[in-house]
Amino acid sequence: PVLQGKRYILFLSRIHEIKGLPNLMEAWSRLGTTRGGWHLVIAGPADNSHGEHVRRSIQGKGVEDSVSMVGPVYGGTKVSLMREADAFVLPTFSENFGIVVAESLAAGTPVITTKGAPWRDLNENDCGWWIDIGVEPLTDALSEAMSLSPEELGEMGARGRQMVQEKYTWDAIGEKIVNVYLW
Repeated sequence: PVLQGKRYILFLSRIHEIKGLPNLMEAWSRLGTTRGGWHLVIAGPADNSHGEHVRRSIQGKGVEDSVSMVGPVYGGTKVSLMREADAFVLPTFSENFGIVVAESLAAGTPVITTKGAPWRDLNENDCGWWIDIGVEPLTDALSEAMSLSPEELGEMGARGRQMVQEKYTWDAIGEKIVNVYLW
């Protein structure tokens, strides 16, 4: 119900130090009044005490009216959150792939992630933002995403979905393997 009538950005991953949530909380708070009508949804299981650290950060930065921590989500709820989000954010310090990025793109949702993840494709296919690690680049990317219309974000999401179909489905991967074998 908290999302009714609001546009939202989704973070969905483990609640862990490596995922960059302190940077996200700082960036979100810096957006100030430009957050109007926008909500940040943080979904995922908490590792160690980091979940409590994030909760305290939300309160300390005074953004509890525009941030919800919803815990782990699975199945249809996960897919629905991804499909209905205006954008997805993963401000990670380090990922070997970041399957959640591919899942979000497959759901038609543009993605913001850092160069701590190997997703140069976001910029090359104009389906998201592949940014330097840090609060400033994250604030800028969030601000840009939030300035776009639902139609513009939808077009980015469609390009991301197409990219995933062309590069990351089993058929696409199988074709690459066959080509390597033939080579």
